[in-house]
Amino acid sequence: MFETIVFLGSFLLGLVFLLALLFNAVGFFVKYFRQKDRTLVVKRLRKTAILFSLSIILCVGFALFSQWHASTPQITDENGDIVAGSIAELRQVELNGHKEWISIRGYDQTKPVLLFLAGGPGGSQMAAVRYDLSELEKYFVVVNWDQPGAGKSYGAVAKGDLTPETYIEDGYALTKYLCAEFNQEKIYLIGESWGSALGIFMAASHPEYYHAFIGTGQMVDFVETERIDYAYAMEIASEAGDTDLVKKLEENGEPPYYGNDITMKSAVYLNYLNGLMTANPDIHHSGYNTMRDIAAAEYGILDKINYLRGILYTFNDVYQQLYDIDLREDYAKLQIPVYFLEGRHDINAPTSLVKAYYDLLDAPTKEIVWFEHSGHSPWINESDRFVKEILRIAEK
Repeated sequence: MFETIVFLGSFLLGLVFLLALLFNAVGFFVKYFRQKDRTLVVKRLRKTAILFSLSIILCVGFALFSQWHASTPQITDENGDIVAGSIAELRQVELNGHKEWISIRGYDQTKPVLLFLAGGPGGSQMAAVRYDLSELEKYFVVVNWDQPGAGKSYGAVAKGDLTPETYIEDGYALTKYLCAEFNQEKIYLIGESWGSALGIFMAASHPEYYHAFIGTGQMVDFVETERIDYAYAMEIASEAGDTDLVKKLEENGEPPYYGNDITMKSAVYLNYLNGLMTANPDIHHSGYNTMRDIAAAEYGILDKINYLRGILYTFNDVYQQLYDIDLREDYAKLQIPVYFLEGRHDINAPTSLVKAYYDLLDAPTKEIVWFEHSGHSPWINESDRFVKEILRIAEK
């Protein structure tokens, strides 16, 4: 509840501040040109400047307080008492000289470590995983990593310096850190959407550090995915008579896109497809709870702003660097068990590509599990079953 109050309070405070500033500016100029004795207006301007300075100090102080107060809720029992031996904290770690943030949550610090790789690039899912996969905390130490360019780690790497190799190298550094911190030889690795591709990259680079890789909303070929998504959105919109959307898609042209407006162009068909999945009655618990997640305790005011900046800007900078990647050609052989937990109705990451990759993949163990009531996010759509599948995999 507190985090919601902080979020709404910061928004309202900023709105009031802007309106007050606008009102005073207009008032000053009106009086300046009407008033014969302009010294009175100057005095009023001085008072306004003082109020302006105080408002700035108040806003900055409020923002800093919210950053300092950011935390992840403690793990408690049915009586509200903190569970002995549990861990629930936000932690800043240095990975290859980059200061990045992780959340660590678990009922028992001696349990196996599970590292969750969020989608994006530029997405932060600290709060979403805590809300939707909290049951995993009873069996694992669940670590959620705000990757560089996302959420709390938005400024960890300078804009323009982010590359796929940055994520792989920092992910490897984080893996070694977690193994040492929790006295584990290996950890479990799970990735969703963009994170599912990153997980494959990491597993291929350093297989000795992972028990298994679990991908969901699995990305395979980034260019082909965009073209399939674009064509499907065009087909459905044409059949539905949505002339405005068809016109916009035609104006943007077929992907891949390059430049500074990739996010906006991609959003035209991706948002449309997400809307179709949200309206699909066969998909349970569809849609994303974005406002709930942004308002969560893990994010201070600046983090909340960077949560959105990551989605807009990091995606734009990094996604175009992924167009030459095709897992079927570049990662056809892996040295650890691989599991795909896939939504049957996923039209964001085409299931045909996942099946094609699975069929040719050479791995010690591989399995594809279909979720009949899920779209792109089985971990949200069918979270109870998703947790059960993770536990089944871990038992192997």
